[in-house]
Amino acid sequence: MAVEITSKIVGYRIKQQEQAAPAPELPEEDPLTVRIPSRPEGTLEAVSEKISYVGAEGRKKVYLLVSFMPVEGVVGGRRVVIERPVEFFFPSGQLSSEHQWITATMRSLSLAARGGYVTQAVADLRKVAWDKGLVRCGMNRWNKPMFHDSEVAAIAWSIQQILYRRGFLDQDGNQVPVEMLVERYAHRMQHGHAWQPPVDEPDTSPAAGAVEPIGGAAEQENAAKKPEGSGPATVGNCPECRGELIMMDGCPTCYAGCGWSKCG
Repeated sequence: MAVEITSKIVGYRIKQQEQAAPAPELPEEDPLTVRIPSRPEGTLEAVSEKISYVGAEGRKKVYLLVSFMPVEGVVGGRRVVIERPVEFFFPSGQLSSEHQWITATMRSLSLAARGGYVTQAVADLRKVAWDKGLVRCGMNRWNKPMFHDSEVAAIAWSIQQILYRRGFLDQDGNQVPVEMLVERYAHRMQHGHAWQPPVDEPDTSPAAGAVEPIGGAAEQENAAKKPEGSGPATVGNCPECRGELIMMDGCPTCYAGCGWSKCG
């Protein structure tokens, strides 16, 4: 449209293009602590684990299922996705007398997982002790048997190992930083398979503060120097944990507490 100029032009200015308003910054939302109200409908990816342990009541085998799902959040102003455990399931009938307590514990763990504090909940279960002696379950990073204060502690340690192999915890049961979880989930989406723990050569030297397993060289050396009458007489080594065998009720029994007995 033409415009007629009827007065003298004394100056001019080029109209600048208006700048777009900056996008609002997304509020921070830690995907590790985002509360999940309930288990979502449909199918979830799950890990099924067969747990075997030896205690005062002999060898036991149980099965455990842990379900996972992707969870969104905002870290550093950008949307991210990680994978979190959301449900723990212990099939019924495995430990009939304690089934109600096992079910209650699994439901509590599931609530903790959906509430964002499952790492602390599982670590706390490892502190549970009983009066029936140690329970042997699994091997540590030095390929030595692990001994736990109770069956509950043994199962809790096994749960930590499931979460470690899934990339959610580190090998000591500590929470992996959210940035690393984001990278591992992105790696999975890109390559089509989950993150795998690195395979390291077993370290034969015990770490600082580690306790040398019963039956080791130092223990055998001390046993040779032990004065007569200072403890029960040993009759060999346990085939399960290589600990000392002593005579109990006329039967060679493991003194280390793994539960092995020649008489069954």
